[in-house]
Amino acid sequence: MKITKNIAGFVFFTLQILTNSSFAQQNDSQAPEATKAEAKLAFRDIPELKDAFVDATPIDKKDGIFVGELDIDGDNKTMILKLAQEIAEHKHGNFDSFLIVHKGKLVFESYYSKGRINLPHPQASATKVYTSMAIGRAIQLGYLAMDDLDKPIASFLKDLDPTKFVEGADKITLNQALTMRSGIRISKEKRTKFEKNPSELKGQKEVQVYFEQSAPITSDLPSFKYQNDPMLVMQVLDAVVPSSAKEFIKKELLNKLGITNYNWGTDISGLPRSGNRTSLTSRDMVKWGILAKNKGKWNGEQLIPETFINKAIHRIVRHSDDENFKDEGNISNIGYGYFWWQADMKVGTKNYFCTSAQGGSGQTIILIDELDLIIVTTVHRLEISVLQLVAERVLPAFIKL
Repeated sequence: MKITKNIAGFVFFTLQILTNSSFAQQNDSQAPEATKAEAKLAFRDIPELKDAFVDATPIDKKDGIFVGELDIDGDNKTMILKLAQEIAEHKHGNFDSFLIVHKGKLVFESYYSKGRINLPHPQASATKVYTSMAIGRAIQLGYLAMDDLDKPIASFLKDLDPTKFVEGADKITLNQALTMRSGIRISKEKRTKFEKNPSELKGQKEVQVYFEQSAPITSDLPSFKYQNDPMLVMQVLDAVVPSSAKEFIKKELLNKLGITNYNWGTDISGLPRSGNRTSLTSRDMVKWGILAKNKGKWNGEQLIPETFINKAIHRIVRHSDDENFKDEGNISNIGYGYFWWQADMKVGTKNYFCTSAQGGSGQTIILIDELDLIIVTTVHRLEISVLQLVAERVLPAFIKL
């Protein structure tokens, strides 16, 4: 696959430095955009790009993201460009975008396959992080308090009938739901049965059914289980904000971040989806990363309390038998915060702490605070862990050895 590359303002690198194939360079090249017709297509029907696009001096699009140049040593810059070429050749799966923010500036932006700068990409479980951040925004505005995180979810939902709850359901806290430790256990057969009657799951009825149909919750500290706990969080948000969760998220988060080109699905309850089925552009994913990196500030405004961000992006759950907690290669010490994942990335003999939003086959927002890095990827077919790839091929380029 040929690469189109914006080279204005930085040293010319030919593909001969990287491979033996040709490397197209155009001073006026623009990131690929979806046409109006393409924007209406289902993501699976988006045509493949003819040429990958790689830009080490991203354009300032006046979207609230500061831009700069991939200003690292020549050999290290070559490492990033070589990785980009491999991605373009599908050596790591079907990546759609790969972006790097360093020291607060977007310094590398690339699109492949189905990726377009203006096309929202399906987010899958990365959506959970956006749901978590919405709770943080509600706390910032006073609709919730940090102390409320330890209160029972049922105390916020006035339409429930606690007399029908299974044992322990009345004690499930917002903190437990945010860390996938609600303790709810419902068989697949039961879920399939009640989901066939969507009218019985509208509004808070969805929570009522879950609290009735779960196995009894007998442990004071339920174990981690990757399941539909985000639904409980969205229900609380909808109950405490003055309008609705949908309007609140749009007005108080998406609009504040300048995110207008997105899709946010509706759950069976009628509320916004809480754990998947959103779509965002790669640059808008960058904004969520910057918001977390800046401890909840965006353009000088505190959108989310710093105390909430600090809890959300750091390890709360440190040990679990869940398969998502297994070490892999130089990724270890897996943890979980408020829908954010944590891990140590080993480079040489040193570990670098990272926190990340993760979805589906490889939609990620990865923060490595020690190196002042934010990395965003979108993928629709993955052949290697994105975290593993970042540890092996990206971090070494930004570490002064």
